[in-house]
Amino acid sequence: MDMSEIQAAQQLQETTNFTPISDFLLLGFSQHPEQQPLLFGLFLGMYLVTIVGNLLIILAIGSDHHLHTPMYFFLANLSFIDTCFSCTIVPKVLVNLQTHHYTISYTGCLLQMYFFMTLALLDDFLLAVMAYDRYVAICLPLHYTLIMHPQRCRLLVTTCWLCSHLLAFSLTLLMSQFSFCASRAIPHFFCDLLPLLRLSCSDTWSFQLMMFAEAALSGVVPLTCVLVSYAHIIHTILKVPSAGGKHKIFSTCGSHLTVVNLFYGAVFLVYFQPSSSYSEDTGMMASVVYTMVTPMLNPFIYSLRNKDMKGALWKLLAWNKCSNT
Repeated sequence: MDMSEIQAAQQLQETTNFTPISDFLLLGFSQHPEQQPLLFGLFLGMYLVTIVGNLLIILAIGSDHHLHTPMYFFLANLSFIDTCFSCTIVPKVLVNLQTHHYTISYTGCLLQMYFFMTLALLDDFLLAVMAYDRYVAICLPLHYTLIMHPQRCRLLVTTCWLCSHLLAFSLTLLMSQFSFCASRAIPHFFCDLLPLLRLSCSDTWSFQLMMFAEAALSGVVPLTCVLVSYAHIIHTILKVPSAGGKHKIFSTCGSHLTVVNLFYGAVFLVYFQPSSSYSEDTGMMASVVYTMVTPMLNPFIYSLRNKDMKGALWKLLAWNKCSNT
């Protein structure tokens, strides 16, 4: 689909109030055709690094029995989620940039929105669980093995998965009941919740109420857990007499804190800025950060600052090299 067809689809909104929607147009990067080859190469490189980096983290943790601990169990789950997260968004973006065909089916759009919300919520919940794990390890070290035993770790992860799917499914089911206006142009590079909501001609009051309630549950509760956990961690660190001891304790949670800042910083930039100052370009760039950049950086953040992780990765690579010779 060329630019003239895209402009015609956008102008259709002015002449028609309602029309059955069979597909949508993802116009996120279509307004800058001269930049698309550069964006395609950049996003493809980031996607490959994300997939390879996160799979290496999972394989290294699985192959080294020294890393079969709660902290690395949660990290392996985070890497798996980041891999799925990238696969939900990036391949469609790459196809659109390469073919200049910006359509996505109505069903495909809802499915992409569903998996995007599910995996984003999983990231949110799992970061809170990881903060709690660090709190127990640092503030309650004598009770760590009793509190974070394998069954409880699996229960925490399973609960995260169930809650994420339930919250995402309820919103997607409600969205599927809406009628959409004549315009089918989404000014974004994937089917996000808010851009889709703006195209609806139905009464969205009940949906927005549920969305607000779920945002409070899935956003405020995990973030509060993170903040409270780190408040206790900082209080414990301040009581350590030696500077070396403080650095050693803080280094165990520094990587997680970096990832938390990246994730919440991008999310707040997209969803919590005043509508009067909202810019589509700024929103898309922030979305690129948490859909592409953060999943790509996570393996580097957790491996480069962690001696055990680096050792496991070297062992994995050395084993693969020996097996191939």
